[in-house]
Amino acid sequence: MGSEFLSLVQDPAYWDSLAKIVPKALNETIYMVVVSTFLAYVLGIPMGVFLVITSANHVLPNPWVERTLGTIINIFRSIPFIILLVALIPFTTMVVGTRIGTTAAIVPLVISAAPFVARLIESSLKEVSHGVIEAALSMGASPWQIISKVLLPETKSPIILGIAITTINIIAYTAMAGAVGGGGLGDLAIQYGYNRFRTDIMIITVLILVVIVQGIQWVGTTLARKLSHR
Repeated sequence: MGSEFLSLVQDPAYWDSLAKIVPKALNETIYMVVVSTFLAYVLGIPMGVFLVITSANHVLPNPWVERTLGTIINIFRSIPFIILLVALIPFTTMVVGTRIGTTAAIVPLVISAAPFVARLIESSLKEVSHGVIEAALSMGASPWQIISKVLLPETKSPIILGIAITTINIIAYTAMAGAVGGGGLGDLAIQYGYNRFRTDIMIITVLILVVIVQGIQWVGTTLARKLSHR
């Protein structure tokens, strides 16, 4: 087995084949992760903010809104991604015109990640001292000013950490999306590694994913440390 692998890696055609399939799969994964993370935060931040400001004794208390939004978020968070991926096929087809490919995978990725982001934002915003909010209210600040100038600025560090966590989770989801034709490194590992019994492709895919995850975690931790007020 070792001699077969050694002869394989010494063959220039082997590296030529990797140069054709690995960069393409990597670019697809990066595309899915970047777009999905961005859109998940576009949806998740408002949901997280509303969960906090509509809670009791906050700037816009509304138990009905808080309970309804919280229930919707919990429902989507409780559905395993692979099931959500399949269940959303008709909706995905309606939105992007196809049910397979990297762009199609973004739809379930966003819908799955946005509720997770909402809970991360909610948790971060609840760390802000109520005394700071009361001080802003006593100075005549509007709810929007409290959100934009008090809540979000005060939670920059945990939000950055949340982005790193969300991005890493989405990377894991993209690997699952590869199982149903979503493209990316997950699809590469399944189509070339598993189905064709190419252990080397599986190892390369795993190593690339490990490097990406470690890099994202390092960047997130470093930025969060610099932005922390503590």
